[in-house]
Amino acid sequence: MTPEFPSCADTGLLAPGRGTAGAVSETGDPAYLRALLDAEAALTRAQAALGLVPPEAAAAVTEAADPARFDLRSLAARAAGGGNPVIPLAADLTAAVGAEYGPYVHRGATSQDIMDTATMLVAVRALGPVLADLGRAERALARLAAGHRDTVLPGRTLTQHAVPTTFGLKAAGWRALVLDARDRLTRVRDSLPAQLGGAAGTLAAFQAYGAPDPAVLTEAYAREVGLAAPALPWHTLRTPIADLAGCLAFTAGALGKLAVDVLTLSRTEIGEVSEGSGGGSSAMPHKANPVRATLLASAARRAPQLAATLYGCLAAEDERPAGAWHAEWEPLRDLLRLVGGAAGQAAELAEGLLVHPDAMRRALGRTRGLIVSERLTAVLAPVLGRARAKELLTELARRAHSEDRPLRELLEEQQELAGIDLDEATDPARYTGFAGILTDRALERR
Repeated sequence: MTPEFPSCADTGLLAPGRGTAGAVSETGDPAYLRALLDAEAALTRAQAALGLVPPEAAAAVTEAADPARFDLRSLAARAAGGGNPVIPLAADLTAAVGAEYGPYVHRGATSQDIMDTATMLVAVRALGPVLADLGRAERALARLAAGHRDTVLPGRTLTQHAVPTTFGLKAAGWRALVLDARDRLTRVRDSLPAQLGGAAGTLAAFQAYGAPDPAVLTEAYAREVGLAAPALPWHTLRTPIADLAGCLAFTAGALGKLAVDVLTLSRTEIGEVSEGSGGGSSAMPHKANPVRATLLASAARRAPQLAATLYGCLAAEDERPAGAWHAEWEPLRDLLRLVGGAAGQAAELAEGLLVHPDAMRRALGRTRGLIVSERLTAVLAPVLGRARAKELLTELARRAHSEDRPLRELLEEQQELAGIDLDEATDPARYTGFAGILTDRALERR
């Protein structure tokens, strides 16, 4: 039976890239509701730990902060009245706690304290599945790099064959980017702070209720909610959001590098790699499209614009901006979902990627041997002189194209090259530089 969705529900119809990634469930409205309630309950517990509210109040608020007891539709409808969902939620939570301990709900806080803290909780929880998928991608890419350490293929610069490289080095480069993304996301995740500032960032209400020291209060709150403790309230100092935006956009771009390389190498006329299970076409039965790489490339193109919106919110006026704070919520959620989906797609792409060394070997000969012209310049210069070596190779390159003849054959006709080991000099597999050593070095990184 087809499930029923409300007319306004986002079912992911236009977002195939996010799939069923954990970041989706961790950023949905139910996840935000849970985080908001966790933030409210943690605030009461923190105050109880400092003797500012009765322990029974902390227990009552924590028990009442059960997402199943709250109506998301009603909260969403009423959020428009005050510009954020915390106002109706605090009212509903107060009612759920009851008359005796209800006054301790949200005590001393402002809506932004709860919303920002909940947003950080959502981000931390969403990044867990992202990091797990990046770990899968890294391990798969490490296997590809090690397994194809010496598999030679054309290096391409500005879309053209340049000099030979190895697939192992290429895969090691992809892995390095994944590790860079992992490290940045981990650092940012572990630094995401709770927010507690009160009405205008002075914590005045908490002082009025007897809080002994702002650092002690903030640390108690951060400990209860499971986030870092900030040095200052950051209600208009949006470094945590900017840092998060930056590393998410970087992650999307890093995975995009893997994607665009796979898209190029899997073209029909190149065919050096292919996705393990390509996508079909509604019109052409023969197609096996590189769908995962396509979705990754799409994410890499969308993420910078989402991050740009979040960077724009750094210019937050006064002690609470009118619009800048509110403009963060949806782009940040979209960015978390986008990167969460991309990490899952990257893991599946790397785990299933098929490498075709025969096609790579055939491609090495596509320029009739000219792919080693740089090496030949270095080999012939000591024999002929630099100017003559360059002149000769330029002429032979022209003839290789115009006469459709292999460069090796033309070199053998040159009397002045007698005694030069052309087998060594013209073999692309013997001109990969330090590719193997660089690959080994890259794989030492954990």
